[in-house]
Amino acid sequence: MLYDYLIVGAGLFGSVFAHEANRAGKRCLVIEARPHTGGNIYCEKIDGINVHKYGAHIFHTDDETVWRYVNRFARFNRFTNSPLANYRGRLYNLPFNMNTFYRLWGTKTPAEAQAKIREQRAKYDRIDTPANLEEQALKLCGDDVYHTLIKGYTEKQWGRPATELPAFIIRRVPFRFTFDNNYFDDAFQGVPEGGYNTLIDALLEGVEVRLGVDYLADRETFDRLARKILFTGRIDEFFDYRYGPLEYRSLRFVHERLDVEDFQGNAVVNYTEREVPYTRIIEHKHFEFGKQPSTVITYEYPETFGEGKNPYYPVNDVRNMRLYARYKALADRRADVLFGGRLAQYKYADMDDIVAEALAMWNQESEKES
Repeated sequence: MLYDYLIVGAGLFGSVFAHEANRAGKRCLVIEARPHTGGNIYCEKIDGINVHKYGAHIFHTDDETVWRYVNRFARFNRFTNSPLANYRGRLYNLPFNMNTFYRLWGTKTPAEAQAKIREQRAKYDRIDTPANLEEQALKLCGDDVYHTLIKGYTEKQWGRPATELPAFIIRRVPFRFTFDNNYFDDAFQGVPEGGYNTLIDALLEGVEVRLGVDYLADRETFDRLARKILFTGRIDEFFDYRYGPLEYRSLRFVHERLDVEDFQGNAVVNYTEREVPYTRIIEHKHFEFGKQPSTVITYEYPETFGEGKNPYYPVNDVRNMRLYARYKALADRRADVLFGGRLAQYKYADMDDIVAEALAMWNQESEKES
């Protein structure tokens, strides 16, 4: 065999694992079906602006070890995620905080805001066990926050009425009673200077990479190349949909270059009314405090997942999780194949979790060989 590891997928998980294996002297081949590395964090440079081609990605973590690790490969700036919500032309700060409550009700102190939320919740105290997402959200936050900032956005995101969505999707509504618009509570946050390609390129330095290669189209040939495989694609596809396909939601991105210096004054603006077909507009230059004379914006449209579309959000309801458990049982029996990343593990994961899990997987592998 030519390689110790065949790594299927040049996204963040595969790239971290490949880096660690290569650093330990293992012979690695990374293959990627797309024409670029980086997976969904890939950036395309337009007019000097690093455009997040597959949606906004802000690295944030409370894990100092992970933060130090990624900063070995790229310098991260001090970007702070402070999205806005647009509902019928009015702007609200996110996450739900004192600025949001002042905009909704004119409340100026935490005590006033807390009293208003208690008042809004009171009429839904009669709901003991919420039957769906709508009942759960109303019980947690009342009418104004739900109808203005949650209902329309959530229904667009999942492609169905909130009354048909399971209650567990919205287990809690995070209220903050301070005038702080920082979306994440994590101690460390930022975006790589020069875009995420700088991070991926550094991780894959010295590793053999082949792009535009579909592993599943010729798996027998590729399987013969390596002693072991790391698969980061869809687990149901790996097993030829033996038990049926797992459900996902997809996204469609429409990018526009504009001859204006600043389109919306913020990196991310969510559109929370149901009648607006997209969920948000991203203005990429703000991730790196750009001063270019032009700008690039992206409209993000949620879509039903299907042939030719990328899977983004797993539908982790009871039926799909039972189905995934059956696929995982198959995966656990494959000593020659490792399954890592959000698609192979059928879960939504932040970037810091992906890095930590890839490092943990490599540590387990290296311990087996020592």
